[in-house]
Amino acid sequence: MVDFYKTTHTKHRGEIHMSPSTYSRLINFLQEELAISPACIGVALRHSEQDPGPLPMILWQYGLITLEQLDLVFDWLETA
Repeated sequence: MVDFYKTTHTKHRGEIHMSPSTYSRLINFLQEELAISPACIGVALRHSEQDPGPLPMILWQYGLITLEQLDLVFDWLETA
């Protein structure tokens, strides 16, 4: 997994950082609520190693989630 997401749950210069617990809950949300497959999440994680960025944005940029799903993820992150 990417260390970028394992720090704290704060925004710094537009970047989203989160604790390991929140990161695990995000992965669970993606899989359980949005039905994003582990394979899609794996693809995004591999891409994030070469082109770092927030996991939700990478999922969207590579067409693995829709814009509507991206909005749901950001809504979830605001309350996580």
